[in-house]
Amino acid sequence: MKTTIKQLYRVLFAGIAILLCWSGAVSAASGDAQKAHRLYQDNCGSCHGADHGGYLAPALNAEALKGRSATALRTVIMVGSFDTLMPPFYGRLTDDDIRLLGEHIQKTPKLPNPQWRIEDMKASLKVYVKDESKLPAEPAYPIDSMDDLIGVAARGKYGRGNGSEAIFIDSKSHRQVGKVPTVTAAHIIDFNPVNPRWAYVKTDTAEIYKVDLYSMQAVRSIKTGFNGPGMGVSRDGRYIMAGSFVPHVAVILDADTLEPLKTFQLEGVDPDGNMVSSDSGMVIGTPFADIFAIALENAGQVWIVDLQEGFPVTKIKNVGRHLHDAFLTHGGRKLMVASYDDSIVAAIDLEQRKLIKKLPAGCVPHVGGGAAVVVDGRTLGFGTNFGTCDKTVVSVWDLDKMELVRQVPVSGGTESPAAHANAPYVAVDIISKDRRARTIQLIDKKTLEVAKTLDVGGHAYFPEYSADGRYLYVSAGYNGDEVVVYDSTSLKKVASIPMESPAGIFSRGRVKYMTRGLSPDAMQE
Repeated sequence: MKTTIKQLYRVLFAGIAILLCWSGAVSAASGDAQKAHRLYQDNCGSCHGADHGGYLAPALNAEALKGRSATALRTVIMVGSFDTLMPPFYGRLTDDDIRLLGEHIQKTPKLPNPQWRIEDMKASLKVYVKDESKLPAEPAYPIDSMDDLIGVAARGKYGRGNGSEAIFIDSKSHRQVGKVPTVTAAHIIDFNPVNPRWAYVKTDTAEIYKVDLYSMQAVRSIKTGFNGPGMGVSRDGRYIMAGSFVPHVAVILDADTLEPLKTFQLEGVDPDGNMVSSDSGMVIGTPFADIFAIALENAGQVWIVDLQEGFPVTKIKNVGRHLHDAFLTHGGRKLMVASYDDSIVAAIDLEQRKLIKKLPAGCVPHVGGGAAVVVDGRTLGFGTNFGTCDKTVVSVWDLDKMELVRQVPVSGGTESPAAHANAPYVAVDIISKDRRARTIQLIDKKTLEVAKTLDVGGHAYFPEYSADGRYLYVSAGYNGDEVVVYDSTSLKKVASIPMESPAGIFSRGRVKYMTRGLSPDAMQE
């Protein structure tokens, strides 16, 4: 049975599958259809999908909820689901609203792929600062280097409203230096490689904010779809590419104005010979060339888009079944793409524009932002996987020879690896439905064995090293509501930064190495 992206995200958020009891034939009070639709979009859509087809959380539609009890549905809406992103809605919604919402969910089918055209994107563009020349010429807060900034995608308790913010921290002092409200939950934060003042934040509902890091404010925003996390910035800082799950499109934006320049319909022939319309997987820029790479999840293709007139596309086919995330190695020339349903990571040569090799990668591989370091002259890549089988391992590859070195046993499925040239350990987050989800496991780069397990306190995920490698940042969500900071060598806790439901953590140092897969000392060709 093939794994769907909706199933995978249930595993990713450690226990979110409990939400399947949001189901059944309900006897809700009759209500206005438009109000019911608005209730769903405002309270459920950012996690469960604008099309009711699932996103970070399971699908909520008539087919998915068939045969479930009205009591269980109403109870879970009211009290939430422990150890998941699902908050209680008792007190936020009235009893009549909860009944109306349940009835709407139970009766609504999965919606057909809605359209969001370039005209809709242009109409959604908002300008908050009309004259950017009046912005401060330097940061309005003390900081040694902009590379020391770490951005955290704080979801907020309800995935929207107060608490849904991009929060920025000085990773040397562990002091919050700014926060930017994002209306709905922030998902991805990327940085302009050329100009240190700009960051770009993408939300669960596919808005992209252009953020001035000097004054810590959004200057523009645009809605590029309904949901989907994919976003990348070109090496010259001129372009952004964003992809969507809903609808099946990608768009190239002018990074300065956020104006859409070209859209791409994501469709193609999959490895089994079927013509399919596809979700967008990873989108990535590279220091190697003026190109973007984008994975078509369901079509099993990787497209290379040249940043020249017309944005021509080269299509690499038969990469794998159900592609998702990826990272770069060797100066950004080689791309390692996770293929869920094949349990492999596919290596692509971006210079020659061809598939090099398919490497074993454990059950349902998910490589996150990439973890790759040089150890004893070998370039090693570390691949996490969701572990939806009995064997839960972290795969280690020799990226020079493109071969498997070892599969390191870990205590559960894993989602995001983190590594740094100046840190002795590769950190991986454990995703599970029990107390293991509170832990980060540290793999010794020399021995390739688990050397230490940290109990972070809340649900631990998305580890990230500071730009200098001295500190390890970890989100402690669900019960923790803080970002916890450790000394990367002693592994002693040194700081805690409170926030609502922190998720992804992104160092600005990524523009030099982390999203490129390798630290500066290993950026060889």
